[in-house]
Amino acid sequence: MMTRTPPSALSELLLMVLLKGGWQGGAAVLCPGGGNTGMLEELEQRGHLGLDGAHWHLWETLNLSRLEENASEDKVMELLSQLLSRTPSAPASSVVLFGSDPECTATVLRSAHQLSVALPPMHWIMGYPLSLDSLHSIGSPLGLLAYGEVNRKPLNFYIRDTLQLIGRAVYAATMVRPDLALIQNMVNCFDKPNKHELPSSGQYLARFLSNTSFMGLTGPVRVQRSLSRVLTSQRFHIWSLQRDPLGQPSWVTVASWQSGRLELEEQSLWPGMTQHHREGGPGIRLGGRWQAGLPVAGSRLRVVTLVEHPFVFTREVDEEGQCPAGQLCLDPQTNSSDVLNQLFRELEQTNSSSLPTDMRKCCYGYCVDLLEKLAEDMHFEFDLYIVGDGKYGAWKGGRWTGLVGDLLSGVADMAVTSFSINSARSRVIDFTSPFFSTSLGILVRSKDTAAPIGAFMWPLHWSMWVGIFVALHITALFITLYEWNSPFGMTPHGRNRIRVFSYSSALNLCYAILFGRTVASKTPKCWTGRFLMNLWAIFCLLVLSSYTANLAAVMVGEKTFEEVSGIHDVKLHHPSLGFRFGTVRESSAEDYVKKSFPEMYEYMRRFNKPTTPDGVSTLKTDPPQLDAFIMDKALLDYEVSIDADCKLLTVGKPFAIEGYGIGLPQNSPLTRNVSEYVSRYKSDGYMDMLHDKWYKVVPCGKRVFAVTETLQMGIQHFSGLFVLLCVGVAGALLTLLGEHTFFRFILPYLRHQQRFKYWLHTSQKIHRALNTGCDNERKSEVESSDRCPTLCLSENCNLHRLPPSSSSPPPSTSSTSPSTSTTKWNNQSVKVGREAKEHNKRVHFNLETLNSYQLQAPTHGPERGRRGLVGSPPTQLCSNGGPNLSLSLVLSPPACSGHSAPWEEELRELQGRIEEFRGQLRAALARRAELQRTLVRQRFGQSQTSSASNPTTNTLAKDVNRGR
Repeated sequence: MMTRTPPSALSELLLMVLLKGGWQGGAAVLCPGGGNTGMLEELEQRGHLGLDGAHWHLWETLNLSRLEENASEDKVMELLSQLLSRTPSAPASSVVLFGSDPECTATVLRSAHQLSVALPPMHWIMGYPLSLDSLHSIGSPLGLLAYGEVNRKPLNFYIRDTLQLIGRAVYAATMVRPDLALIQNMVNCFDKPNKHELPSSGQYLARFLSNTSFMGLTGPVRVQRSLSRVLTSQRFHIWSLQRDPLGQPSWVTVASWQSGRLELEEQSLWPGMTQHHREGGPGIRLGGRWQAGLPVAGSRLRVVTLVEHPFVFTREVDEEGQCPAGQLCLDPQTNSSDVLNQLFRELEQTNSSSLPTDMRKCCYGYCVDLLEKLAEDMHFEFDLYIVGDGKYGAWKGGRWTGLVGDLLSGVADMAVTSFSINSARSRVIDFTSPFFSTSLGILVRSKDTAAPIGAFMWPLHWSMWVGIFVALHITALFITLYEWNSPFGMTPHGRNRIRVFSYSSALNLCYAILFGRTVASKTPKCWTGRFLMNLWAIFCLLVLSSYTANLAAVMVGEKTFEEVSGIHDVKLHHPSLGFRFGTVRESSAEDYVKKSFPEMYEYMRRFNKPTTPDGVSTLKTDPPQLDAFIMDKALLDYEVSIDADCKLLTVGKPFAIEGYGIGLPQNSPLTRNVSEYVSRYKSDGYMDMLHDKWYKVVPCGKRVFAVTETLQMGIQHFSGLFVLLCVGVAGALLTLLGEHTFFRFILPYLRHQQRFKYWLHTSQKIHRALNTGCDNERKSEVESSDRCPTLCLSENCNLHRLPPSSSSPPPSTSSTSPSTSTTKWNNQSVKVGREAKEHNKRVHFNLETLNSYQLQAPTHGPERGRRGLVGSPPTQLCSNGGPNLSLSLVLSPPACSGHSAPWEEELRELQGRIEEFRGQLRAALARRAELQRTLVRQRFGQSQTSSASNPTTNTLAKDVNRGR
């Protein structure tokens, strides 16, 4: 199979171009490469034979392939000058340049351009096919013709066509003689059958191959009998080098060739056209509406458009009915050709007042800029109007509507807007190559949701919150363990401290550091605990810094969008969920959904809108009328970029990739040329410039200034904190209920069991409640007449100050005097012991004496007390945590009985004596404390003037500190 065009076909193409230009003969210049001799011979033979009665003769030949490689350009110019001098002058002659050597061809063309000043001009034609890329390296001489293959098919297409050709031939041969087609009757080449025998299998199949032809992927496929070649169809374009509006050299397509047919596209730019045609001969109306078959240069095209931002915008005209910026366009609200002709005739008249002002618009945008560029480069003018029904076009009611309908009816010559190329439209109209690539997308609206109750916890993940509080309790546990295992810790065994650092104290400290509370809390005394406490403070600082950095953005609330993954999302395919979505009527998006998803289309058709702005506005209403809007993503992206409230967003994966093209009537001669210009604009960056101009808009409009606004947060943003506070109050009530439950039920049970008595490492309150004798139950029993009291003689125990019960009988006469003395002693002790109370303000008991003895009967012998109180009675703690600096005497009388009168009298007598002893003991203790303080002050005063190594003073100071 021939994947390249044979020289015979190329020579035929060249001959048709030469004869179409009216050239009767010419010269040939041969450069190295390309098999020039064969093509030149083919061209000369065909020129002598002629084509349609016209002939072309080869007059002179210059073979530069034999020239030395280092030959100078002056030598080439000299040889070329001699050749042109011998060749008849234009317009009847031409020069064909053969060869693929770029250096040689460039030298020849430069020389020809320089010689055109002194010698008669010649029409130059490139005899070897060129590619589009190689054209850009050639800039002279003007009027140069070149040709090249376009739309070349890939190699696998040729392979598939070859296999199909063989398959068709074998199938046809098998249907006639399967024995010859499938079984070889010759073993080797020496077994030649005579003329009376049957042909060989190869000859039989060759006959069917030569007679097989079909339309393949590469075009018409056939076998050339004489050469046994499989021929395919190639398409060539003929280009002419002209000047663009800026005066720069530019290649323009003037004709195309395929299957032996040459079709002219730009006759006005064809080098062989006569001056009569250039100035406008019969049938050419300069400035009039363009007709098919006539040159477009100097003509007027009628262009229809449709308003779609940012491709086409409209604004009102000024007071004079003109457009200071943009193109004047009509909005006739009709598709009638007669009405449009009348309106445009009135528009051309100066100072016309019959045309309504509301029909005049100023059109501008992406596509209007592209149309102006095409009109400038192709030298045509245009009348622009907006399609009457505002539709792209669809088959409806037995006819095409919108843009497609105007092109089919001949009302418009061109449609320029965001015109999607699809299969249905391509069957009835032509499209140029796409100037904009896009796809379908889904537009949704954000929902401004207030921060929920738990919004204050959003800055950190739930796992982080759990980790923080787990770390807090573990840290508190280790601080407690370090403190209780350190010789310097705040424990009963740590340097005889009078305060205890328990697990509750550690929790209070860790919570205070975490939340920055400035409350009184116990701090650890050992270095290990303090180090761990500081590490916890650093941890809290970093965590809270991250939390506060994200808190404001979270508390204001966030925008939530409808989660749609794409066109295959379950929300679109199951409309029973109440999800509302739509698109633009008679658009490519509607056509795509209608063909691909019929059930979805039947549901969404009631939500479809006439235009894209209408569909977008339904999303932005309050409440929104649609939940999603399906349309071209290029249009939706622009709507998102200009949304001042930032409520719109395109979601999901793109689908249905498509492109925008310029619509033309079917088989329009303008299609190829306009496509060439569009491709050129894409390659030289003009389309990118248009995209940057119309799409680089500030996102979300006014929201760019929101950084300077103050974000005010209302009570709804902190509703979670109020709820948390209410939950805390309720939790505190439950905790209080739990304390009462523990005190009334669990605490008596623990006392009765005589186990789990040591709770200092956990809670001092529980420890005191379990290990003191004066509890609330026994306080209530003191008030009764038949109580069995357990009294304490502590200095700060207030139990003895309780008023006597009214039901108690009056004390005996013998006890009256001690009571009076007790009252007097109490008054004196307030004055005398004030400094002692200030000294023991915090904790007033030695925690090591909690397991003290009780005096069960007054008849028991005296026992030794604690160190420093030799001969004193055993000590006992009070329920209020009084100090152990004083002594307590506890009496446990016999079992009480309400029917034993003698015991009651004896009990009253003993009570009076006890009160008398208490008064005396308090006075002695207060006096001793006063004397001790006075002695300490004197000794400390002397130690400041005497030597610092005085052993007596140091020993006394240590004793005092140990007593504290």
